[in-house]
Amino acid sequence: MSTALNRRADELIRDSYYEATTARPSADDPRLEGTHNADVCVIGAGFSGLSVALECRARGLSVIVLDAHRPGWGASGRNGGQMLVGFAKDEVLEQQLGTDGARAAWALSVDGVALVRERIERYGIDCDLTHGYLTVATKEKRIADLRAWMDAASRRWGYPHLQWVDRDSIRKRIASDRYLAGVFDPLSGHLNPLKYCLGLAQATRNEGARLFAHSPVIEVVRGAQPVVRTTAGTVHCRFVAACGNATLGDVLPAAIAARIAPIASYIVATEPLGEAHADALIAGRAAVCDNNFFLDYFRVSADHRVLFGGRATSTGAAPARLTEAIRTRMTDVFPQLADARVEYAWGGFVDVTRNRAPDFGAIDRNYFYAQGFSGHGVALTGVAGRVIAQAIAGDRAALDLFARIGHARFPGGPALRGPALELGMLYHRVRELF
Repeated sequence: MSTALNRRADELIRDSYYEATTARPSADDPRLEGTHNADVCVIGAGFSGLSVALECRARGLSVIVLDAHRPGWGASGRNGGQMLVGFAKDEVLEQQLGTDGARAAWALSVDGVALVRERIERYGIDCDLTHGYLTVATKEKRIADLRAWMDAASRRWGYPHLQWVDRDSIRKRIASDRYLAGVFDPLSGHLNPLKYCLGLAQATRNEGARLFAHSPVIEVVRGAQPVVRTTAGTVHCRFVAACGNATLGDVLPAAIAARIAPIASYIVATEPLGEAHADALIAGRAAVCDNNFFLDYFRVSADHRVLFGGRATSTGAAPARLTEAIRTRMTDVFPQLADARVEYAWGGFVDVTRNRAPDFGAIDRNYFYAQGFSGHGVALTGVAGRVIAQAIAGDRAALDLFARIGHARFPGGPALRGPALELGMLYHRVRELF
């Protein structure tokens, strides 16, 4: 992430509901200083990096995790909290991997959701896990897209759990006139992402990995014995796993870094509404997301607030009245919240690929990376961690499956990538008007 975007990300987290209501450890992990050795050096203490660390420790490898800030500072600690099966653009996987490959990838994504549940139970992570997820359509033309996706998931990708919600039934699930139909997934759901990330970080420490905060990586020296340099220290290792997504800046080779671009997403949290009022908005407190390109997503928190988010810009240059802009989208869905006070408004960056498929791969035989989760990171980061750890241990089958997905670069280089992406987003915004 560029210095400017890094500063913007720091600004956007200051009014985070998660940060304001979640207890962090009393002291940060130490800064890396001096020379250290480990089997595996992981860059990034978010979901994917911590997952790599846990999986590698389970295989008996020594692990050092480096973060430029602290665990959960990036997307892992500020996202919408949706825990989802599948991928942002499932048809891309089938086009590139074939039906059998897409089915295998989908099975891994289902394993990713199960892995989240397993880790919450194993490590006793209190993160407000709630099951149930609704994908909804706001336009007639989107109903057909939704039905086709559900049929493909059931018939071709091996996922029979989805349930169709027709026009008459959707109003009973969501107290809004905006939605025309939906698909309910009982296995997906939502959680408090910062609580989950901090729980993973503590589990990683307990399992014997060493975590270092405020230790930005400035260089990875590739070779048979890679060397990872920070601003104040050095790690000599056998394997490197780069898991910083949109925050890595120049750490990854330019050709790999150009495969993702940061899209800003913003969330507001209302005041506590009371249990009865909150329950009346969304039946069963399922998470909800529409299937538009510029989508809205929302859920009810454990303390009875509505958390409502949407994607805005790639640069993070928020609208002049960001809170009011997202609030307006919320009250378009729920007019009954017109008098509800917004207590928190925050944002961050989603790392997206051009085809919205995840990008997991190897730069060298001992240098791995995971990026481009495109809004599906809560579950897929666990998959990425396991896939990379398996590759480190010598089993590259799953990594090779994802490596078959072709990824084009965003045009324009670092300086022009944002403006080029803005133009593409404007095109899709205009298309959605018709």
